[in-house]
Amino acid sequence: MNWIAALPMYNVSPALAADWQGLLADVLSRVEPSAAIAGPDDLHAFWRRPDLLLSQTCGYPFVLGLHEYVQLIATPQFDAPGCQGASYSSVLVTRADAPFDSLHACRGARAAYNAADSNSGYNAFRHAVAPHARNGKFFSATLETGSHLGSLRAIAEDRADIAAIDCVTMAFVLDEYPQLAGVLREIGYTRSSPGLPLIASKQVPSEQIGALRAALEQSLAAQPARALRLRLKGFSHLPREAYESIAEMENEARVANYARLA
Repeated sequence: MNWIAALPMYNVSPALAADWQGLLADVLSRVEPSAAIAGPDDLHAFWRRPDLLLSQTCGYPFVLGLHEYVQLIATPQFDAPGCQGASYSSVLVTRADAPFDSLHACRGARAAYNAADSNSGYNAFRHAVAPHARNGKFFSATLETGSHLGSLRAIAEDRADIAAIDCVTMAFVLDEYPQLAGVLREIGYTRSSPGLPLIASKQVPSEQIGALRAALEQSLAAQPARALRLRLKGFSHLPREAYESIAEMENEARVANYARLA
């Protein structure tokens, strides 16, 4: 089979995108040099391809059905505030000059989110808001922006007041876009959950799964400066059941009559 691969989830800046592509190229050179690095437009379709050798997905689509098509390879461990081991959380962010000092104080404010299929930007956010909502309502308006960076810019430009941002992305924004970060302020964190998993198609043979895990560790150690820029410390091997905590957050919000961010 002609394998394909992509690491699309943390390309916060062109420089970071190049580093992630470099890490992926190193991994592939150790496992399957003929594999192609792709630039997928439709991630959900890409993740379900039978020729997928390696990619990274969000934990929310993973538990909502993607796990039926893929194998769990590893979960990255990041050096970022809000991360602990293979778990991460979302940072609740507002403008530096906004009057909000807590999530509870944001009643009636305008919320931004990257996408409704995002764990960090939507599912964890909804779960955090649910105890404060009344009759399924908390915000005055919600705005879908298409990316965490888009949500932060919406806040900075006064088109929204609060968003939940993947804490790894937020750390990258502090590194890569200090001017943007300088007009923002953190007011809390969501519940933590397992980080964004690295996956492969169920068509990938078991011996290649082991080779991928070894190649990830080797490629990380081979370039310490790149690992530092990527804030990448290592990889954990979690069971699929660990990700059920993401579905539990969704269920808890629904039980609280807060099925959608509103």
